[in-house]
Amino acid sequence: MSRVPLTKEGEILLKEKLSNLKFVERPQISQAIAEARAHGDLKENAEYHAAKELQGLSEAKISEIENALANAQVIDVRDIPETGRVVFGSTVKVYDINNDKEIIYKIVGNLESDPENGVISIETPIAKGLVGKHVDDEINIKTPSGQIDYEILEVRHK
Repeated sequence: MSRVPLTKEGEILLKEKLSNLKFVERPQISQAIAEARAHGDLKENAEYHAAKELQGLSEAKISEIENALANAQVIDVRDIPETGRVVFGSTVKVYDINNDKEIIYKIVGNLESDPENGVISIETPIAKGLVGKHVDDEINIKTPSGQIDYEILEVRHK
């Protein structure tokens, strides 16, 4: 299996999420199952079935995070010298030429992306178009929603 890129911050957040799932949510779900089981007939007990379904989803999420952490290649962008070049983990300020506005993106791994907050996966067309480029470069990126024209204003490793 290939290594999955993950920022240092992403690793910390995933470990916290895993800890919460294992030591907070898992016991709560077990308690809910025990309480529902105490109500008697399990065949028609909606609370029991809902708790069991939640348990399955939670265990799947725990397994997914454990596998991701086991296969992660953790990259601390602060260890990479800033040269004005966009790399994994960079925070990039771009000027959207078509819409006359500035946008800030942070390029991260799939598991830590949050596009609504400008944290985009390395697998997205925008991140692929930015990586390897430098400050003052003008780039055209083809996305599913059309072409985007950006000028890179700033690249930071924070």
